[in-house]
Amino acid sequence: MLNRRHIRIKVMQSLYAMQQSNTDQIQSGEKFLINSIENVEDLYLLMLTTLTEIRNKEEEYQEVSQKKHLATAEERNPNRKFIDNQVLNLLAQSTSISNKLEERSITQWRVHDHYIQILLDELKSSELYKNYMSSKLQSFEEDRKFVVSVFTDIIAPNEKIYEFFEDYKLTWLDDLPVVNTLIQKQLKQLKDDYSIFLVPRIFKDLDDKDFAINLYRKTILNYDELAKEYEDKTPNWDVDRIAEIDTIILRMAICEMFKFSSIPVKVSINEYLEIAKEYSTPKSSIFINGILDNISKLCQDNDKIKKIGKGLL
Repeated sequence: MLNRRHIRIKVMQSLYAMQQSNTDQIQSGEKFLINSIENVEDLYLLMLTTLTEIRNKEEEYQEVSQKKHLATAEERNPNRKFIDNQVLNLLAQSTSISNKLEERSITQWRVHDHYIQILLDELKSSELYKNYMSSKLQSFEEDRKFVVSVFTDIIAPNEKIYEFFEDYKLTWLDDLPVVNTLIQKQLKQLKDDYSIFLVPRIFKDLDDKDFAINLYRKTILNYDELAKEYEDKTPNWDVDRIAEIDTIILRMAICEMFKFSSIPVKVSINEYLEIAKEYSTPKSSIFINGILDNISKLCQDNDKIKKIGKGLL
């Protein structure tokens, strides 16, 4: 679910939160990191289940309408194409999803079901929905394309959902692009011979999980040592005036260069430059690139940076 760049961002956020709280409690910062990573799965489950929740909301509406004393012909015999959508039903029947919802105690849509109604109303007023419901085609492929479009065009860009996540857990705003991209990819890959839908693991493998914890620990435990590596390489900058987030990015990058022998120097530099472009000032990436490139050349010349395996690439 999480790639290495997003893991780095999670570590950066944890270090920043720890620095802002003026605490040196390493364990509390590590707990914040682990919780932040685990919460990505909660966000994934919430975004994914909006699809089944709006389907369930429509089914409830149709059932109530059918029981009306003066129900119209359309209400007595409603178009069930949306409710019977094969992909939505595949998701609804997934034990992997239901088990994770129970394990993580995901009940937000029960409490805040008005957001589901907002999504359903927007969907039913769209041309996408009207065209789908009026189509005489009935195939898994059509159902899949429709669900992908619903998620991409209706759910993912919805401002009310965005505001809900912003109020509920601020770090989720950084996670939304990763989660939405993953869900879109999963939905597009579904085929009519699929019998199950699996919730992906948070980490690709144990190496990624170890990387997250070790990057946090090694950066925080060597904070002063890592700072010395760039302090004398900023002759035109007052170290105290370097943006706080830039100092964290520099320490993390230098930590990777020195203490993660299997990661190539170029990979580390490129990753942190991209993070700086997104999270710091417009000039930060140029400033950070200059320092890291300088450190890389000096330390590789005197054999201070040692790499093995893939780190040699």
